Amino acid sequence: MFIDDGIKKRVDQFLNLSEPNMGDALGIEFTSFKPDEVKATMPVDENTVQPFGILHGGASVALAETLASIGAWLNVKDDSKTAVGIEINANHLRSVKKGSRVMGTATPVHIGRSVQVWETAIETEEGKLVCISRCTLAIVDRGER
Repeated sequence: MFIDDGIKKRVDQFLNLSEPNMGDALGIEFTSFKPDEVKATMPVDENTVQPFGILHGGASVALAETLASIGAWLNVKDDSKTAVGIEINANHLRSVKKGSRVMGTATPVHIGRSVQVWETAIETEEGKLVCISRCTLAIVDRGER
């Protein structure tokens, strides 16, 4: 796993959270953390497919929002604040069969003081685009979440 030196302390704080979450249930594994890019993989398995044996669009959206949320949070400098998703959209462009793995890469479109926008591209192991998503996140006081 790659971790940019400038955000290592923040990433360590995230990785040491003790509560299980949706990312754990879906098998999301982070592979890279940079201030302007967060990457992770997700298996296409019984937890992430729809009844016809292909990647569920909701699982793609969950991967996209997970990456966008962590990317936004890594860019929040005030520890009393956090990032929460307020809107997400996704275009599903290609199906992926059970037994594969997809990779998501989230990059910022806008990093503001109160709002961030991140775009996530999800690709097959061969680099073919599966889904493109855009997530808007509000930067709020930790007590507001």
